[in-house]
Amino acid sequence: MDSTPIKIDPTHADLSDPLRAYRDRFELPEGVIYLDGNSLGALPKTVRQRVAKTICEEWGEQLIRSWNTADWVHLPQRVGKKIARLIGAQDGTVVAADSTSINLFKVLSAALDLNPGRSKIISERDNFPTDLYIAEGVAKQIGKGHRLILADAPKDIPGMLDDDVAVLMLTHVNYRNGYRHDMAALTRAAHDMGILVIWDLAHTAGAMPVDLTGAGADFAIGCGYKYLNGGPGAPAFLYVNPRHHGGFRQPLSGWFGHRAPFDFDSAYAPSGGIEQYLCGTPPVLAMVAMDEAMSLWDDVDMEAVRTKSVALCDFFIQEIDKFAEDLGLTLVTPRDPGLRGSQVSYSCDNGYAIMQALIARGVIGDFRAPDIIRFGMTPLYLSFAEVGQAAAVLKEILETRAWDAPEYQVRGAVT
Repeated sequence: MDSTPIKIDPTHADLSDPLRAYRDRFELPEGVIYLDGNSLGALPKTVRQRVAKTICEEWGEQLIRSWNTADWVHLPQRVGKKIARLIGAQDGTVVAADSTSINLFKVLSAALDLNPGRSKIISERDNFPTDLYIAEGVAKQIGKGHRLILADAPKDIPGMLDDDVAVLMLTHVNYRNGYRHDMAALTRAAHDMGILVIWDLAHTAGAMPVDLTGAGADFAIGCGYKYLNGGPGAPAFLYVNPRHHGGFRQPLSGWFGHRAPFDFDSAYAPSGGIEQYLCGTPPVLAMVAMDEAMSLWDDVDMEAVRTKSVALCDFFIQEIDKFAEDLGLTLVTPRDPGLRGSQVSYSCDNGYAIMQALIARGVIGDFRAPDIIRFGMTPLYLSFAEVGQAAAVLKEILETRAWDAPEYQVRGAVT
């Protein structure tokens, strides 16, 4: 993809936007420009009614019968099938379950078991911390000399792939700066060395097309509450390449991973398919919300999503370039669309206070320590006009030092 951005006129871009009708499918507060869908997606309108129906009718009236009559029992597979379409996975290779951290524990443990005799897990220092924490814990639990080795920069990763590496574990799009790895190339390089690959799709699924099957990925995980709009703490998902089904056990051998959970056998006999990666009883209310949110994607063209994402990011960068140098902003997201996800991040002094001042004015992004202000571009409900307005508000805050007010200096528990 050409790295030279095309000058974008927001009025023309909004009028010609093939995705503009999707905005009406979301509940968006009046007067808010929401640039944090890469952290928590907006509420799809139909989710409210669907969850209410589940509470009032399925739980309230049908009670326990709804495990069968409303098919609660197969929600993990049903939601997984909807996600599979967006990430280039075959039917029967994705389930929705648990959290991203727990799912990483499952697949990393399985991957290490599938690649015995090797001791290294390769990741990068700037990976999302929970991924690194889980990897450290798995390595310590397994013992046998397993250890986590971190690359200081993406360019260092290929040279670290040797015959003692068991697993390459990477987040496809970096949560802090938006850098996007070449999934197919890195997976191929790892496989050439006999290394299994895990991809974290937390900042990818729902923001751009993904082809796990074409890339040959071994495992993938991701969360449901960012671009997929499944709600706060929504169930996560995991993918396992079919060639790995049935040849191993993941360590959380709960009853929903049993081949016949309602036989109530005293000994564990794992399912031979993706169901082995289930553990305990699914959280029905959260899973129903996720299921309804995923229905919104049935007719979405992911290539159109990616095209608009690139244009939104380019336009935001174009507008902020007009004042970034003079007002202390440094772009840390790649300018080349081929190297970035669907967010734009800047480093700056006083970033937390600047973001609080933006939020107070109805422009919602977020802050990532130590000095990153982060803006997520969500193509289904964000307009080019809003992006231009957000840039103008940021300029005004910086020019007037509005961020220096005492109320913007107080850190909340969540940034």
